[in-house]
Amino acid sequence: MEEAGNDNMNLKNTGGSLPVPNVQSLAASKDCTEIPEKYIRPELNDSLVLNAADRQGDIPVIDLSKLHHLQHSEDEMLKLSLACEDWGFFQIINHGVPDEVIEKMKVVVGEFFRLPLEEKKAYEQPPGSVEGYGQAFVVSEDQKLDWGDMYFLSTNPAHGRNLKLWPTNPPTFKEALEQYSLEMRKVTHVLLDSIEKSLKIDEFIGLFEDCLQSVRMNYYPPCPQASKVLGLSPHSDTVGLTILLQVSEVQGLQIKKNSVWLPVKPLPGAFIVNIGDIIEIMSNGKYKSIEHRAIVNTERERMSIATFHSPRFDAQVGPLPKTLERSEPHYKTISLHDYMKLLFSCKLEGKNILEHMKL
Repeated sequence: MEEAGNDNMNLKNTGGSLPVPNVQSLAASKDCTEIPEKYIRPELNDSLVLNAADRQGDIPVIDLSKLHHLQHSEDEMLKLSLACEDWGFFQIINHGVPDEVIEKMKVVVGEFFRLPLEEKKAYEQPPGSVEGYGQAFVVSEDQKLDWGDMYFLSTNPAHGRNLKLWPTNPPTFKEALEQYSLEMRKVTHVLLDSIEKSLKIDEFIGLFEDCLQSVRMNYYPPCPQASKVLGLSPHSDTVGLTILLQVSEVQGLQIKKNSVWLPVKPLPGAFIVNIGDIIEIMSNGKYKSIEHRAIVNTERERMSIATFHSPRFDAQVGPLPKTLERSEPHYKTISLHDYMKLLFSCKLEGKNILEHMKL
């Protein structure tokens, strides 16, 4: 298999990120009593966060097994449609992903982040690429930084993988990621097929055949002043569909609904799914991408795995023709490559990519 396939099939030419300090090492330092100013977020003082005990903050739960068969459950389809329209986030249960595949992935991600820094740096991002170990969306020297590190890999199409950035330690990493990413594509196909039916747009799922898939593994170290920092800045996902797996038991995901931040409590064995900007654009605004962020813990590390799915590389990003029978276009139409260059040239901030795409 090629180590790096066709340049158009990977993330090599879409833009990179400025180098930043390694947060895991910073957090482990004995001198880490005062947090560097670049990580301090004064705006957190003004954030309204719903009490985690308030059950009204629970996001919808979708039973994927009821969407998987030819006879879709009308009730579950309605729940999915409302979740995409009103929340942009939901959890899926009975998804069919084998427990052993999930556990293997959790193990290798934990083992990777526990490697010595110098060993992890062998897989750091090459210039001009977002792939590899490091950080993303740092586009200026004066912007605020996130209290977290990431390891980002392109997983589909297979010939677009840059295997130089896939670690040989832990030795089971490659096998675990291949199995996991395949299962994520199966789940995504069921979800996209159901979303297509709920939108009544026939041309939708075809754009995701042999979709672009990438995996972002997140490590959020503990922080002695956790209430002053963010693990991940508020943003909406710029992709089509995201599937999130909580690796550790420490919670941290919050979503923004009606100007209030809602903590998300993952159900045991479930995945958290969210609509990305591309589906909001393709549905011409009917289904919504939602701002979310990650907070950190004072004493315990947190890890998660986000798997992103976008249309195939030759697709156009814009409102689909069927949606324009009902209303005027709200967004531009551009090539996926130009869209990706746009998103990697911007910092992670709210729904700023959609603002660029609005007509």
